[in-house]
Amino acid sequence: MQSVIELVDSVEIISAKPQFIIAKKDPSLEIIGIGRSAVVFKIKSTSMALKIFPPVFEHIALEEAKIYALLEGNNFFPSLYEAGNNYLLIDYISGYTLYDCLLKGIPLTELNIKKVDEALHSVKRLGLNPSDIHLRNIMLTSEGTIKLIDVARFRQTTYDSQWDDIKLALSTMYFKKYTPKKIPACILNGIAFLYKKRVVQAPLIKIKKVENK
Repeated sequence: MQSVIELVDSVEIISAKPQFIIAKKDPSLEIIGIGRSAVVFKIKSTSMALKIFPPVFEHIALEEAKIYALLEGNNFFPSLYEAGNNYLLIDYISGYTLYDCLLKGIPLTELNIKKVDEALHSVKRLGLNPSDIHLRNIMLTSEGTIKLIDVARFRQTTYDSQWDDIKLALSTMYFKKYTPKKIPACILNGIAFLYKKRVVQAPLIKIKKVENK
């Protein structure tokens, strides 16, 4: 198998909207996630994932590496094995994001939510401020455990209410006895869009009146 550096050098990422385009890569790399600042690959025949950042986002790679170093030994997060200017080599996590669980109808439990809270409290005890915690950044693993997979914004100084708002929505709606546990993508993505636009607010998850200007 090629070295990590050779695998990183084999990848060409083109910045485009709505998401990055992977122009080329080594055959041993399988795309498993495309985010706002990086692309994640599984290295085939291994239990490793390679997260590669385009040049404009290399500063985020360095920031994540520093945060992973602080989280070393914390079982709620992937382990970091190697880092460079534009990449991270971390555990491959087998399972589904909470977003995918809702999409596929894989039941979530109140214990799962408590475990996310436990993970965030463990981070706060280190003096970090976990931010950008949402359904796509939290995984329910094949073993039924919780893992958080994006730590880039854990040193922000401002309060981020996303996770608290998600918990309120789950407790007031999802965990009710007769609420469907499988939710179409159009509904999930619609709520996320309205939330970002601040049209949907917590805790009542109600639509605010949008004033015409």
